[in-house]
Amino acid sequence: MASASSASASSLLTTYPDYYKNKNITTAACLIIGDEVLNSKTFDTNSAFFARFCWDLGIDLRRVEIIPDVESEIVEAVTRLNSRHDFVITSGGIGPTHDDITYPSIAKAFNKELVLHDETVEKMKKLNKRPIDWSVDNDEKKARLRMAQFPEGAEVIFPVPEELWVPVVKMENVHILPGIPRLFTQLLTSLGPLLHPHIPSTQKRTRLLVSTSLPESTIAPFLTRLSERVEPQGIKIGSYPKWQGGVMVSLIGREAQLTEELIGEVEREVQGKRVDVEAEMKGEEERRKEVKEDLGKRDSA
Repeated sequence: MASASSASASSLLTTYPDYYKNKNITTAACLIIGDEVLNSKTFDTNSAFFARFCWDLGIDLRRVEIIPDVESEIVEAVTRLNSRHDFVITSGGIGPTHDDITYPSIAKAFNKELVLHDETVEKMKKLNKRPIDWSVDNDEKKARLRMAQFPEGAEVIFPVPEELWVPVVKMENVHILPGIPRLFTQLLTSLGPLLHPHIPSTQKRTRLLVSTSLPESTIAPFLTRLSERVEPQGIKIGSYPKWQGGVMVSLIGREAQLTEELIGEVEREVQGKRVDVEAEMKGEEERRKEVKEDLGKRDSA
């Protein structure tokens, strides 16, 4: 495993004037790291937030994976996802304990050593809500310094510099984020302005929804024919059973007018009605919250 040394100005960058230089961002992947997610202790909401983040920006999210706190698993996943996607985020495993091994594992994936980032340490001293005596060399100090040891050559970005000492650490296409949902969402949202110049406006997609009370087996033949007809135009047709019965049919395309022109046909053939996309998405978020609360009650029972 990589060892840590003190960072020099040339080994870690804290500014990045052209975030992706001359490269466009079209595809993304999300890597959730943590035994606590796989053993059901923690309910993952970060991947869902990242999916909506990508959708709103026009980035095509291709993959979401959840892996344990195992070095070999992290190295393999990061190496593979970095080679196949323009924008990769990891979530989790960057805390002060023995099983927080994301930074050293990603350093190994890139064949780099760990280096201590002095600016992060200074921000930690200033902004951490639980101060310690930094003049004393003890186990707590060493534990905190683990959270400021990054792969050599990483770009260290502080999207919320006045509020958070926690940075986004970037190695090539890989962005290392914390697993705590509040920090994850705040940091990811703040990255948006850096990403915008590198996302072609033509990537933005339109999503339309039609709700029907008919079962999927009844509407499947029509949807199959429709999908075959419109797929060459870049329009995807999907269907999803609703929680309280019926089916939601989705139409997703980058040509808004072409997608819109299909609504009348879909409503007629599935005997359905168009629904408001934002209202439906909010409903889904509320249902996710209910599931999370229910799981919390079960754990405390």
